[in-house]
Amino acid sequence: MSWNPAIEPSCPESGTLDSIETQIVPRARDIGGFEVKRALPSAKRQMVGPFIFFDQMGPAEFITGQGIDVRPHPHIGLATVTYLFDGEFQHRDSLGTNQMIYPGEVNWMIAGNGITHSERTSEETRTGANRLFGIQTWVALPDNHEETAAAFEHHGQDALPFLEGDGKKVRLIIGDAWGERAPTRTFTDMFYADAALAAGALLPLPDNHEDRGVYVLEGSIEIAGDRFDPGQMMVFRPGDAITLKAGPHGARLMVLGGATLGGPRYIWWNFVASSREKIEAAKQAWADGDWEHGRFQLPPDDADEFIPLPDR
Repeated sequence: MSWNPAIEPSCPESGTLDSIETQIVPRARDIGGFEVKRALPSAKRQMVGPFIFFDQMGPAEFITGQGIDVRPHPHIGLATVTYLFDGEFQHRDSLGTNQMIYPGEVNWMIAGNGITHSERTSEETRTGANRLFGIQTWVALPDNHEETAAAFEHHGQDALPFLEGDGKKVRLIIGDAWGERAPTRTFTDMFYADAALAAGALLPLPDNHEDRGVYVLEGSIEIAGDRFDPGQMMVFRPGDAITLKAGPHGARLMVLGGATLGGPRYIWWNFVASSREKIEAAKQAWADGDWEHGRFQLPPDDADEFIPLPDR
């Protein structure tokens, strides 16, 4: 743990309600007793910096024998970020990766030209009641890296910068902020952090990034005297000095942002691309199902089933 003066505001609480460019209330959906809240993409905002997808998973509780079973499915043109607060699950992919992820760690999967992965609750965890609570995000890759080779990184808690200040604890998951840099390889300027704030604590947003947003997980924050409760994302105007104040019961936040991409992105199912043609090519490759010689392969130790291409 280290104290970093960069997370200490040099002025009193700053920012006004006019500083909030967009306020997003995620839409919730139930997937078999497991609730997911999706903040991005939304009707108001497709991306915050390069972040194009933002899902809150849970919190959910499973009885003995149950858990999540996301069968093998494909991705292109993005990198996925999985970060947990509670529980665990097992990641397998077509590179041969077989990785457990636990709270405070980061799974960073670069899809590039194409990768297939599955996400499941492990057999060991299913032997008893278990929980799951976390965030999964997608980061759109810039044009010159959309076709990059697929890759996977896993970093434990000890490898991620951890900053402490007056009433705040911040773990930097990806990118650079507050004078620190996470080890995860990135393709554009960006940052992503987990911040826990005590009641009344102040957290300045990084001032070295164009786009900045915050998602409230627990507790509340105040901006210009207005309160924002869990399940809301605020995106701020570029260039404005913003300091967040935790509410009377503290707050748990995800803070994110970075440079905007050179153009919009098309999204279809699990595919992200700068052109419709690239989406169509990926759809055809998955529909062909040539796991031995085609663009996509199945995870070698989870190849008995897969999610078929949707009808639309």
